[in-house]
Amino acid sequence: MWAWSALALLSVTWAWLKVTKKGKAPLPPGPRPLPLVGNLFSVDRTRPWLTYTEWGKRYGELLTVRLFGQVYIVINSAKVAKALVERHSAVYSDRPTIATTKLFGMDFNTAHLGYGDRWKAHRKMLHQVFRAEAVTAYRPLQMQKAHQLVRDLLDSPENFSQHLGSMSTSVIMAILYGYEVAPRDDPIVEGIARFINLATRSLTPEKAVILGLVPLLQYLPAWFPGASFKYSAIQCQKLAPEVITAPFDLVKERMVKWTASQSMVSDLLEQIDEKDRVTQEQVIKDCATSAFLAGADSTQAALLTFMMAMVLYPEVQTRAQAEIDAVVGKDRLPDFSDRPLLPYVDAVLRETQRWGALVPLAVPHAAISDVVYEGYLIPKGAAVITNLWAMAKDTDVYCDPSEFKPERYITGDGRLSETFTDVSWGFGRRVCPGRYLADASMWISIASMLATLKIGKAIGQAGYEIDVTPEFSGGVALYPHPFVCRIESRSQESEKLARTS
Repeated sequence: MWAWSALALLSVTWAWLKVTKKGKAPLPPGPRPLPLVGNLFSVDRTRPWLTYTEWGKRYGELLTVRLFGQVYIVINSAKVAKALVERHSAVYSDRPTIATTKLFGMDFNTAHLGYGDRWKAHRKMLHQVFRAEAVTAYRPLQMQKAHQLVRDLLDSPENFSQHLGSMSTSVIMAILYGYEVAPRDDPIVEGIARFINLATRSLTPEKAVILGLVPLLQYLPAWFPGASFKYSAIQCQKLAPEVITAPFDLVKERMVKWTASQSMVSDLLEQIDEKDRVTQEQVIKDCATSAFLAGADSTQAALLTFMMAMVLYPEVQTRAQAEIDAVVGKDRLPDFSDRPLLPYVDAVLRETQRWGALVPLAVPHAAISDVVYEGYLIPKGAAVITNLWAMAKDTDVYCDPSEFKPERYITGDGRLSETFTDVSWGFGRRVCPGRYLADASMWISIASMLATLKIGKAIGQAGYEIDVTPEFSGGVALYPHPFVCRIESRSQESEKLARTS
């Protein structure tokens, strides 16, 4: 035990000297660290964004957190994030080493790759498929899945959470692999879901910092006291090859038989240079899996958040439906051509993403050189965390941030505000490459539900409405706590439209 303590103390002392010897500018302010452990015991390790937000009120928009000698610079405002991570994107395009990433089989994930040739190859491939101009080709599929979602909600409204998950999963699986997801118990999707649930519990830097300090801990047996994380890691390592390879191999098999549907994977496989097939196939597999992990989880969380908001704010639902009725009419369902004429529906989507703060902390950036901002040093080697939760709840930007108010994005003449800063997708060169696709899937789903359904509080056995409390929890993406609601068709005409579209 003494040897481990001595090793840890030496590591912390070296890291401290490495940071403080620069001397030209101070680090941003922050809570006073304890010897050895830094601020570890002061951070809520299940919801660190809340701790960082509270510290931001005390220390400012930019603050320093220390964990075992590692410096974390936390950004609590969109203004500072744009000034640093976007304007100095070359400095903040790298990722810090998170010990659990490889341990849990997630080192293939585009979001966690360090800045270099491998990441550039991923980014180029994902941009080719998901750039704004390219994703318009997927709109018919997204509309089809949104209409199926409405029918599922009418048929079994009590299973609304499952239906929203099926919608988000089916869209991304069809686009990536040309794969039609089974309504329930799909073997491929279930394997991916298990992998996500296991991995996301341990991928935060706060949980991984002890492994980074003492890497030998990851080689301890799972039964060793304090090493129970190894059970999840072993399961993830077993699942990772299956998650990455199974849907990819299915596409290849169907291509050989000439039965493959058009998809991202099939299109990219047709473009492969035979001289480098093995390397390029691995990039395709990794990119496709990364896109699924990023897309399905966050889209379902957004749609659940939307439904909770409609239960709690019926006046918002009424106003959005009135806009749809005035623009689209009652003889058809909304399509993407209607979007520019439905500013309030777009505002509902924006507020859904802000109110739930679906990804409270983006994957940390890493500073590859020193930068001085407003007199403070962001040192080379620091992990830079953008606290998206704090940005979404910033009272200097949003009046009554705990309230769901889509009208905050509507100008005096009824247009959609153009000054909106969407923090949901991150900043700089590491901004989410699938943002245009996810945005379109969420918009058409929300517009379709508003056009056809009435969402309200569920009625209990005693005849009283069941209240819903807006609470969220989760790991990488935040989900509303389980709630019940009542889902009905708006009218016989809207139900007929839903059934026949």
